[in-house]
Amino acid sequence: MSGNDNPPVPLQGFMQAGQSLAQGFVEFLSKQQELLRHNATIRSEETAKLHKEFMERHARLWTAMLQRKPGEPSPPVAPAEPGDRRFAAPEWSRSPFYDYLRQAYLINADFLKQIAETLPVEDGAAKSRVRFLTRQYVDALAPSNFAATNPEFVKIALETKGASITEGIKNMIADLEKGRISMTDDKAFELGRNLAVTPGQVIFENEVMQLVQYAPLTDKVAERPLLIIPPCINKYYVLDLQPENSLVRYLLEQGQTVFLASWRNPGPEQGRLTWDDYLEQGVLAALRVTREVAGLERINLLGYCIGGTLLASALAIARARGEDAVESLSLFTTLLDFSDTGEIGYFIDEASVAAREAAIGKGGLLPGSELAAVFRSLRPNELIWNYVVDNYLKGRQPAPFDILYWNLDNTNLPGPFLCYYLRHMYLNNSLRVPGKLEMCGTRVDLTRLQMPAYILAAREDHIVPWRTAYLSRQLLGGESTFVLGASGHIAGVINPVAKNRRSYWTNGASVADSQEWLAGAAENKGSWWPHWIAWLRQFGGRQRTARKRPGGKGYKPIEPAPGRYVKEKA
Repeated sequence: MSGNDNPPVPLQGFMQAGQSLAQGFVEFLSKQQELLRHNATIRSEETAKLHKEFMERHARLWTAMLQRKPGEPSPPVAPAEPGDRRFAAPEWSRSPFYDYLRQAYLINADFLKQIAETLPVEDGAAKSRVRFLTRQYVDALAPSNFAATNPEFVKIALETKGASITEGIKNMIADLEKGRISMTDDKAFELGRNLAVTPGQVIFENEVMQLVQYAPLTDKVAERPLLIIPPCINKYYVLDLQPENSLVRYLLEQGQTVFLASWRNPGPEQGRLTWDDYLEQGVLAALRVTREVAGLERINLLGYCIGGTLLASALAIARARGEDAVESLSLFTTLLDFSDTGEIGYFIDEASVAAREAAIGKGGLLPGSELAAVFRSLRPNELIWNYVVDNYLKGRQPAPFDILYWNLDNTNLPGPFLCYYLRHMYLNNSLRVPGKLEMCGTRVDLTRLQMPAYILAAREDHIVPWRTAYLSRQLLGGESTFVLGASGHIAGVINPVAKNRRSYWTNGASVADSQEWLAGAAENKGSWWPHWIAWLRQFGGRQRTARKRPGGKGYKPIEPAPGRYVKEKA
């Protein structure tokens, strides 16, 4: 490569991401040093106590290593947290050197996290960012992430006579060319072949979305259809992966008539699209077409994640316009009140939003790769360092995994849409205030939404904290049923009945406090899908013979599902 050449675009993006991470860490260290200079404001006694405990723990570890008998593990001075798979291999405890290295790291990591708590940061959001950045730093420096300090790397390299090192270098070069870390076998899946294969037809499209009508799988179906509004920050087929874990297929097998909005993956020509465009041309257009095809005034609706935020906003607009088109509303891991947004909120403040507004607020795109990098950084050990170790140190190829393939299938976001969402939802938390926001020329008020609602949250969700999702019960005007699923933002929703895994919690009490609700909740083993279906059937209307021909009322099939829009790459 000549001196005037630039790196290939993916590699350039990879380098820029690394530079941004390094710059952020340097800024973090500078702020820590600045804070530490103000010794008078730091709780010196607490800090001194932490230093004393830190030295004592290292002394105990050193003593334990000296007293260790050959062939026997030393008593754990610093045991790993439950579920920490980084040091699970027996090689970490068999060798005195690696055992010491592992436990010394855990002591140091714990000390840094405790020191972060003593820093004189009064603002709650700033304190959370300090914790977050400390965790990023601590996780990045784990001895498991480096060849020289990982006994598994040495073991596999000896067993393969160095072949694992060669394969690891090949994997790293391939990922540098992609501009991202491989998490699954990219060639194992293809939309329409073994993902998103539930039969259906696209019956309507505009610049923002395609509307898919799925073919019935039962002779009799519920008269009233279900329209699904998935998130637009990633692709809809997380709800229709493979037949055994497809929520869409499960709905059809239960006799539901299903329509689904497939958001377009915006390119430069869609970079001007606004929040109002997604409401008017997206949700409200899908609602209108579904009602016309069904020949009914009222239908059932489901919104997932930001799809639920868009859906509730659109329904508030429709209600203000005098329309009453909804029989029931289901919201899965959705925020309507943004008072506590979890770890995503660490990335969002006035300065960052203002910078986005200046750069792309009037037109432009947020690249899907940047959005994906943010989500991966929320769980770095599981979604970054785990694959660094497996792919590069151990020289392994990632196994095929449909959810991870979907996770890497990035989507762009239009700048005006994104900036509206960040400022009015995350920063100002305005949607919860009746009449504060104007959308599509209409003041919105969620309390006017009187339909029955089923609200699902996930107990370990780091994107939509379940206690914040619970606040939706106080904003919507109708009766609500709240259900808490196990696991996180994706696995908490994609929990197929056939696997009968995890649990969910129910409580019929309509209490205002989430903690009080949980205290009185009953745990139910298995998937929550049948519980939701039983609730949804109340609003399906009479049973009728399934119509085999899609469309109608002026809407003809355009192309088979999954359609073109979902196949577009970022």
